[in-house]
Amino acid sequence: MRSADTKVKVFLMKIGPLYFKSIDLSSTTDLCVLFREDSFVASFGDAIKFYEEDQKGAQRYLEWLRNKLEKDPASAVHVWEGSTIIGQMELGVFKDEPNIGNVNLYYLVPEKRGIGLSRYLDEYAVQHLKGLGLKKARLSVSPTNIRAIRFYEKYGWQDIGPRPGRPEVHFMEKSLY
Repeated sequence: MRSADTKVKVFLMKIGPLYFKSIDLSSTTDLCVLFREDSFVASFGDAIKFYEEDQKGAQRYLEWLRNKLEKDPASAVHVWEGSTIIGQMELGVFKDEPNIGNVNLYYLVPEKRGIGLSRYLDEYAVQHLKGLGLKKARLSVSPTNIRAIRFYEKYGWQDIGPRPGRPEVHFMEKSLY
């Protein structure tokens, strides 16, 4: 465990009506877990895969998120509308292919979905990943998550088939230029 005085740089960017600010794990760990859990429910119908068999998935997730923030504060952000957190994003470099960006999470609270705000999340992802020098990005999506697939296709993502070793999800890919 890291000491409480470990300082993490804070990142802030405005796109359209939304602000993208580094996640503050000292005050939002429960919210981060809630958002991630809800993303599993939206994708797979439940959060069993998030918590994993040993029920320690949330703890592993928070440690992963902490490490991500220490390396790049712009890679894990909360999405703010005014003074309210309405979403979360997690971005990086694709583990197995370091020349491809990876979108780990696009998330908006249910009441903010379908009203046109998601485009700003995609814009943030493109800007961040291009800033890392990447030319394309990839994400995983459940083929049953039709709403997400429609969104991704609208913004130029293409289904490139089942993810190797994880047939319950498909890869989608997008050129960043």
